[in-house]
Amino acid sequence: MWFKQISFYPLNKNNLPEVEQINQALAEAAFAPCMGLDWFTEGFAPAVSFDESLVFSANNSHRVALKKEEKVLPSAVIKDILDEKITLIEQEEARSIGRKEKMALKEQITDDLLPRAFTKSSRSQAIFDYDRGYLIINSATANKAEALLSKIRQALGGLEATLPNTALSPSTVMTNWLLQGAAEGHFELDSDCELKGTGETAPTVRISKQDLTEEEVINHVKNGKVVTQLGLVWQERIRFVLTQDFALKRIQYLDLLQDEASEHGDDMASLTTASQIIMIESLGAMLDELVVHLGGLQK
Repeated sequence: MWFKQISFYPLNKNNLPEVEQINQALAEAAFAPCMGLDWFTEGFAPAVSFDESLVFSANNSHRVALKKEEKVLPSAVIKDILDEKITLIEQEEARSIGRKEKMALKEQITDDLLPRAFTKSSRSQAIFDYDRGYLIINSATANKAEALLSKIRQALGGLEATLPNTALSPSTVMTNWLLQGAAEGHFELDSDCELKGTGETAPTVRISKQDLTEEEVINHVKNGKVVTQLGLVWQERIRFVLTQDFALKRIQYLDLLQDEASEHGDDMASLTTASQIIMIESLGAMLDELVVHLGGLQK
């Protein structure tokens, strides 16, 4: 329900798809379970557990979900069966098995086991924030975020979404904040950071649960290291770690936000709606302020 890590992409607010258009497009790329010899399948699934709709809307925010199902077929299982078959053939036919025949046997065993293999599934989610023109994806890993964005683009036939290119890099601003011993605006330094030196064999220093204003920490910057991750708190509402790629990790929504959501009803639908509205409004406002401190978005 609450995103614990995010990547975000600014959208062209003048060319946002209609919600019904998104719904129809995702329906044509809907999830279907693994069948037969499929190793995996993926497609769009209901965005929330209590509603079959592929788009869950709360005010002007719209949630979508991509489901992936994968077959679980351990290589050790295939190897054991292959070894047994090879031994049996060698004993019964008094001959050795060549490389090509081993590969053919392995493929045959795999094809036989796949339809009966267990499956595991995973979901990735994104929310269109139409008020601010952001697509917020619940992953701080670039490859995973880009994979979901690609699927959304493919389903919609295109989407004007870009990486957040700011005038100043997150690393530059984070390094300055650590060096001056304080963040700016509504942000406060938390107690975690990662610093890296320069060069191919650059050392990495990770600091956890420590006062980041201590001279020992600041000396790392004075000695030439730059900050690649920095723990921050925004308005005493959200705690998170900002990365050099402008992703947010280890997001914690503090009690004030959780209490606001719980006041809007006890049933799942009301709570999910309230949580999405509050989460997107808070994340959006926080991202807006971060963008300002980074010098604004560049075209």
